[in-house]
Amino acid sequence: IYADPAKRLELYFRPKDPYCHPVCANRFPTSTMLLRVRRRTKKKQQLDAEEQMQPEVQFEMEILGIVTTVYKFQGMSDFQYLAMHSGPDGKQTSMYDKVLMLKPEKEEFFNKDLPLYIPPPIFSRLDTPVDYFYRPDIQHRSGYNNPQVSGENLIGLSRARRPHNAIFVNFDDEEIPTKPLDAAVQNWKKVCTNPVDKKVEEELRKLFEVRPVWSRNAVKANISVHPDKLKVLLPYLAYYMLTGPWRSLWVRFGYDPRKHPEAKIYQVLDFRIRCGMKYGYAATDMPVKAKRSTYNYSLPITVKKQGSHTVSVHDLKQGLGSAGTSGAKKPPSSRYKLKESIYIFREGALPPYRQMFYQLCDLNVESLQKIIHRNDGTESECTERDGWCLAKTSDDLRDSMSLMIKQIIRSTRPALFSNTTSSENGKEQLAYESGEDEDDEEEEEEDFKPSDGSENEMETEILDYV
Repeated sequence: IYADPAKRLELYFRPKDPYCHPVCANRFPTSTMLLRVRRRTKKKQQLDAEEQMQPEVQFEMEILGIVTTVYKFQGMSDFQYLAMHSGPDGKQTSMYDKVLMLKPEKEEFFNKDLPLYIPPPIFSRLDTPVDYFYRPDIQHRSGYNNPQVSGENLIGLSRARRPHNAIFVNFDDEEIPTKPLDAAVQNWKKVCTNPVDKKVEEELRKLFEVRPVWSRNAVKANISVHPDKLKVLLPYLAYYMLTGPWRSLWVRFGYDPRKHPEAKIYQVLDFRIRCGMKYGYAATDMPVKAKRSTYNYSLPITVKKQGSHTVSVHDLKQGLGSAGTSGAKKPPSSRYKLKESIYIFREGALPPYRQMFYQLCDLNVESLQKIIHRNDGTESECTERDGWCLAKTSDDLRDSMSLMIKQIIRSTRPALFSNTTSSENGKEQLAYESGEDEDDEEEEEEDFKPSDGSENEMETEILDYV
């Protein structure tokens, strides 16, 4: 717990009870000393029988060290759920000896008939009192009638729609948009108030002139723009593909990749690094670590939780764009830029994440490009699964890329492959690891600090723009 500043210290009042719900302590910095105090008592020699003996007391203090971190239990104790069963007469019977397996048991132990016992999967999410601020009942005048229920005064079940005004297109839609929505134009004009924003708009226009289809990560790697401004700018210049070989990509208005065979180089490839125990190494041995893990889950019961930073239109107008603040560490030209590895695949380099979405033109390996261009000049039909490429082109690309990555891992960790065996067809294959689809819905990073790639999985982005 001490090694991770984000975790809380748990105290169990019944350590031997696996169903005991702990109380949690929060971590605080401090500057105190740890003292060892000794109390020594020395008896005086009694000289007179009538005189009462007074012992001599001495204290010795020694500083053992300095304490820099302290844990304080500031929350309330939660409910406890015991493994008990209530009989018909109301008598409580313990079930610990029936549900807890303390030693290897025989089959009879598992076939016993027991009362149903299902402990709660989660307890209270907060351990401090919270004011709900209930609104008082409104006192209406006599004769007042409640208005009819309509969509205007009905509390919705989801959050308010975001006014980004993007246009979504499915693969089977007949027409594609040629211009943005009027609301998208007004939204960008409202935000675009300084020369830096004008420059970013021109840079993005040039990108779409050179290449009509872009992923959002690729855009972020080529121009420096605040993520919230990019959400407003993209619907102004392009529409979003929901399905098909160009899914999750932004396409320039007026360009239909389904009618241009040369657009196959812009198709998307869902690639996931393969790993499996039967091939000599586990997921934990991968040089590319997983972004999230269920084993590191901690309950959201923190006492002090930082509030999320909400960006308003006023903030965007005040130069929240790529210019940033004068005290920023990075220059304005690259403050929000991502590295090229977030969207480009190169031989000899590992992807930054276990699941990546590459465009075919960004696979900078000659052997992979040969697979992509096998049917150049003979494209006859654009299908939803393979686009303008030959059938199973994506599978061939994944197999080749997996072998390249395995060679990199073999060179860095040869001990992992000492017992690796090849399959019957001579190709060494690895089992797919389950992908982690993460909708980049909120982008709650307060300072928007880009790393080697702040978004690795497919960004459906629908909730960002509906």
